[in-house]
Amino acid sequence: MSGHTVPTEVLIVGGGSVGLMLAVLLRHHGVKPLVVEEKPALSPHPRATGIGSRSVEILREVGLEQAVNEAAVDLRAGKIKGRTLAEADFTESAEWKAKSAVELSYTPARIRGTCAQNRLDRVLITRAGDVEFGVALDSFAQDPGGVTATLSDGRVVRARYLVAADGVRSRVRQILGIGVTGPGVMGQETTSVLFHADPRPREPFAMCNIEHPDATGLLVTVDGEREWVFLTRLDAEPTPDLLRTALGDPSIEVEIRSVLRFRGRGQVADRLCVGRVFLVGDAAHAIPPLGAFGLNTGIADAHNLAWKLAHVLRGAAGPELLETYHTERHPVALMTMEQARLRFGDPSLHWGKDMAAARKAAGAINAPVVHMGYRYGGAELPSTEDVALDLDGSPGSRLPHMWVADGVSTLDLVGSQWCVLTADPGVDADVPVHLVADWPYGTVLVRPDGFVSRPYG
Repeated sequence: MSGHTVPTEVLIVGGGSVGLMLAVLLRHHGVKPLVVEEKPALSPHPRATGIGSRSVEILREVGLEQAVNEAAVDLRAGKIKGRTLAEADFTESAEWKAKSAVELSYTPARIRGTCAQNRLDRVLITRAGDVEFGVALDSFAQDPGGVTATLSDGRVVRARYLVAADGVRSRVRQILGIGVTGPGVMGQETTSVLFHADPRPREPFAMCNIEHPDATGLLVTVDGEREWVFLTRLDAEPTPDLLRTALGDPSIEVEIRSVLRFRGRGQVADRLCVGRVFLVGDAAHAIPPLGAFGLNTGIADAHNLAWKLAHVLRGAAGPELLETYHTERHPVALMTMEQARLRFGDPSLHWGKDMAAARKAAGAINAPVVHMGYRYGGAELPSTEDVALDLDGSPGSRLPHMWVADGVSTLDLVGSQWCVLTADPGVDADVPVHLVADWPYGTVLVRPDGFVSRPYG
């Protein structure tokens, strides 16, 4: 195919979860990107299992909330522990179930249990459009009019913009010469074993700390029936006998499907955009794996960038709008990395009960605030513990959620476009105006991504 030039508005390098999410969001805004992924297919290996409420809100915006819920696994227990799974203590499961069933006042998002990243990817790819596997980026160069990229199959792509979603060792970031800030590699190497077995636990659970001296690690639910991940530290190759020990059943049939090795890493790129090239997800930031912050931060990157690219491509805004991607997302990435780093050093800050005082002493922020309580613009948060207090209609914060009709949230009213929310029937504007009875936050102009821009009028 050498010499063949392919035109596209946006070239996305990397077809993992964040690259696919960006493609879905761009198509939602009327832009048809091209996604290239060097791997031959979607990864079968779950890399993360925690999809946060803010990510579910974004999936809701593009009409995929129900599909992801159908891909999710219903749970009746959260994090349990035991010498083996067969000996696990489920006594706290009733308390966890009651807590998880409580409707969160600050979000319309609902997810049934847990949805592993590989299952999420299978949903996203149905709406991502043109995704080409087995194709890598060889090189690129940008000029005032666009980006010219050469692919591993010899094709040349001419794109208006290029977005790197190509992971923690991003080739795009390296070509741009962008440095990183952060502690770097953290902790010992972890082995992640994806395997099939049918242990039939007493009730569905999210994860189980296995404390057996010969098989110490974390057992994670993938599909709730046969598919599991065991995270452990090994010097040798994992074996079925290791997994049988962890499960507490020496006779159970075990099939190892995939093995990955990784080490935690904390780093944030010093720039998230250079000219017409942008970094998202792990290419922009590597978040230590405690708190479910990495994947969710990447999805929020894609959400912030997609509407801005669409506005500039359609002539609704000037290119200076794209500079706000770095100024808004970079501080969030630094904050999130630091919060994960604190938890990496002391997991009780995340998993412990009644830890508000300990978090305050350590400089840690409650997880829901990390996920969606941050503000663009650097304003100080009213609370580092109660995310509902942070979502108060202030500029730079995510629009407050209120139910306005059966199953309809104020977030749904935004409709991925500029709009005004108000309780004042006399307000007139050149964007859609949504009149909300008993709306206590004044008249506010809201961005297409659901963040408050400023008071209106």
